[in-house]
Amino acid sequence: MDAPSTAAARSARPWLFALLLVVCTSILGGCAAFAPPRPFTTEAEALAARGEPTRRWQNEDGTTTLEYATQPYGHTCLMVQVDAGGIVLRQWDALDGDNLARVTKGMTRDEVSRLLGQHRSEQFFKLSGEEVWDWNIRNEYGASIATLFNVHFIDGKVVRTSQTYVYPPDGAMWGPWGHPYPFGYPYPLHPRFHGYGYWPYWW
Repeated sequence: MDAPSTAAARSARPWLFALLLVVCTSILGGCAAFAPPRPFTTEAEALAARGEPTRRWQNEDGTTTLEYATQPYGHTCLMVQVDAGGIVLRQWDALDGDNLARVTKGMTRDEVSRLLGQHRSEQFFKLSGEEVWDWNIRNEYGASIATLFNVHFIDGKVVRTSQTYVYPPDGAMWGPWGHPYPFGYPYPLHPRFHGYGYWPYWW
């Protein structure tokens, strides 16, 4: 290699190092953003970190569950159960896969709401007689594809659940008003909407 080429290669190294540093920082920052919240030990600690909960649920055993919903834009719902003295007994994400699977046929609206937290939206379909609640949940396909978990009620009781995968029609990542999908895209709510993926849970 001649002298000019060697000098050019050496001058490019700092820029390459800086680029790698930026990429690594972005990756680590992304991991931190999606890291689960640290466990709280007291109700006061949870309130200081998260503020007032979306709702408070009084349980039959005398404990209280603090609900921190993030719908319609988020895909988690932190639940923090505390005893009468304000000591945290446990905390969990109400929208993780294991908890979603606990929705069973015959449950009431109130039971589902207590289990999964505040839902994103609801819609009634005259032909099927179903009232459908949905939650935006985590998916593995990136911000350009939305995943909705749907709970179908008839006469106030769960009859089935399903998931809807919503794809932007133009293939773009950014929706109206500058928001990334699914947050800015007015996607349909019915799980059998033509052209969209559909996967039911079976009991």
